[in-house]
Amino acid sequence: MPEDQQEILEFLKQNRSDGPADVDRVIETHGAVVFLHTGEALKIKRAIRYDYLDFSTLELRKAMLERELELNKDAAPELYRDVVAITREGDGSLAFDGFGPVVEWVLRMDRFPDDAELSVMADLGVIDARVAEALGRSLAGYHRKAPKSELGGAELIGDIVDELDRVLGGMTAELGGDCISRFIASAREVLNRQSRLLDDRTRLGWVRRCHGDLHLHNIIMWNGQPTPFDALEFDERLGTCDILYDLAFLLMDLDHRRLPAIANRVLNSYLYHGKEDEHLEGLAALPLYLAIRAAIRAMVDIQTADFQSNRPALIGDAHIFMDQAIAYLDPPRPVLVAIGGLSGTGKTTLAHRIAPILGAFPGAIHLRSDLERKAQFDVEPNIKLPPEAYHRDVTDLVYVALREKARRALGAGHAVILDAVHGDVSERTLAQTIAEDLGCAFCGIWLDAGIETRVQRVDGRALDASDADVTVARQQELTSVGPITWHRVESDGELETLAANVLQRIMADSGAMRTSNPEELPPD
Repeated sequence: MPEDQQEILEFLKQNRSDGPADVDRVIETHGAVVFLHTGEALKIKRAIRYDYLDFSTLELRKAMLERELELNKDAAPELYRDVVAITREGDGSLAFDGFGPVVEWVLRMDRFPDDAELSVMADLGVIDARVAEALGRSLAGYHRKAPKSELGGAELIGDIVDELDRVLGGMTAELGGDCISRFIASAREVLNRQSRLLDDRTRLGWVRRCHGDLHLHNIIMWNGQPTPFDALEFDERLGTCDILYDLAFLLMDLDHRRLPAIANRVLNSYLYHGKEDEHLEGLAALPLYLAIRAAIRAMVDIQTADFQSNRPALIGDAHIFMDQAIAYLDPPRPVLVAIGGLSGTGKTTLAHRIAPILGAFPGAIHLRSDLERKAQFDVEPNIKLPPEAYHRDVTDLVYVALREKARRALGAGHAVILDAVHGDVSERTLAQTIAEDLGCAFCGIWLDAGIETRVQRVDGRALDASDADVTVARQQELTSVGPITWHRVESDGELETLAANVLQRIMADSGAMRTSNPEELPPD
């Protein structure tokens, strides 16, 4: 922190905006300092300048705080209050909004509980499937409202790669020159290959003024909903990006914290609630987006180390980020896994369990007939549909839609799980044909379970997209499914045993997993 802000620091440690009070905690980043008092958070910008950021003057710091307030008011209106001045009074003391000249500007916010921050929730192990799915839904809505931009997607990403090349090039002492050069070379190669797609994303309206800094530290549970805050304010160009690039920061952060199953749930929820099949083709850019986000975090770690005492830890963390960045740019090949079986055999439970480990991070796109049927009727997943929604012609449309989405995602290089009964031979054949047409690996899994197990499972469902009940489960016992050529697997037992068994079959058929050991399942 430059010398001319030291007095401001001491003042904010000892004062809330309404009077003297000792600070509870101080949070320091490479660009800002936040003072957490009881019921109030006060934030100032550091008087610094980087290649990509300039807070070096009082006027610039005020403008950036006001822009931060503007960007975050819609998403978190009860969190952000206003921008206030710190003034120099006649007796030489400092005051909030006094009568003397302004010496600093402060963003004033309500203070949220520490454990409301998703980074803290991750550390505590309390981000579960419910939170992950709510997060995907919330961010899909956030991006839907974001203003569109005409800036070219390939040019925007190219500028960031150029910036990383320049800045990381000055960090070889901390990161080593080899990993930096490997990352830059791979990133440029992938960018060249995907440039048309990135520009198409602009044409389709998916390059927008986004959050720009969407990691777990910048999302809180507010009024029971995941809420982004602290959007990137200092550079409109950096804050303008493909919405999938915005999402990639969060997914990468979850991976860094070893939460791949949560990342997979977030992505699948985001795609479902985003309701745009164009994003499935956009997944082809996701490895590049993830890699750039990881490299940016490595860069920021090195820069932040200059202000903090735990420099060795931050440098070690930066190395992990660079390893992530390089790995993302060499993803496993895609695989189509079709899971069939009667209601209650555990298709969806199994799909959730194995999806994070299949193909490119964060795992397989989980396409579920129950959710697709609800989407066809434009109702929430837990709303029960009338019997006519299960007529044969409707079911045929559901399977057609599932297969088309599978083609799009597989064509983008992403693994897919097709989760549906697949009770007809033709449905199983058509699923396998997708993989054959695209030249990717296929693994068909047919789950078998006894009638009492199936009845118990469907009877125990709550707030689930499936409308199958005990009557449906018993009726299915009388229905012929024809010859089964897929791997038949008993699913009456424990999930972990089932998942390991199925992953062994997938490994034998495709090898499209991010580990050679099918027992290395991510935490659920």
